[in-house]
Formats: sequence, C-alpha cells, structure tokens
Amino acid sequence: MNPYPNGNPLLDLAARFSGLKEDNYRQMLALSVLIELLVEKGIVTPEEIRRKAAEMEADLERELLL
Repeated sequence: MNPYPNGNPLLDLAARFSGLKEDNYRQMLALSVLIELLVEKGIVTPEEIRRKAAEMEADLERELLL
C-alpha cells in the first residue's frame, strides 16, 4: 500500500504544505481580529502589544541559546 495519499511523495508534501499555509493564514487573521478588538475597546494599547511581543521574542531567543 502506498503511504502517500496522492501517490507521489512530492505531491503529498506540496498538498500538506498548502494546508499548513491555509491554517497559518486563518490563525493570523483570527489573531489580528482579536488584537484590533482589544485595542478598539481600550483594553490594551498597540505599544503594550509591541512591548509584550518583543519581551516574548527575547525570552524565546534566550531559551533557544540554552
């Protein structure tokens, strides 16, 4: 039995990659909507979001260096 649904490993990889791109797009859209709503409602400011993103990125880089 062929382990590749499309019969070809390259086609299977391309199909899976396309699915990941679609998933990523939908997640980014949802995140953008949530951030915009939080800012519009005055719950957070764009600067707070930028600051927290920079903080989390620095933490991740430190963890990767360990």
